Amino acid sequence: MTKLNLEWLKRAGRRALKTVAQTFIATIGTSVVMSEINWQIVLSASLVAGILSLATSLAGLPELEKEL
Repeated sequence: MTKLNLEWLKRAGRRALKTVAQTFIATIGTSVVMSEINWQIVLSASLVAGILSLATSLAGLPELEKEL
């Protein structure tokens, strides 16, 4: 694996992890009380958000392109 590919993977992964965390928190926030949280929806929405974040990163990571 080249240095560029490894750097892209680290940055895209970090970005995806942040997106997953944000989606997780936002989805929980839509419930009025903790007992009403549908954990299956929270987890699946968070996972899909992470996958979409990685897919978006395939188009390019602006912060990485500045360094090239």
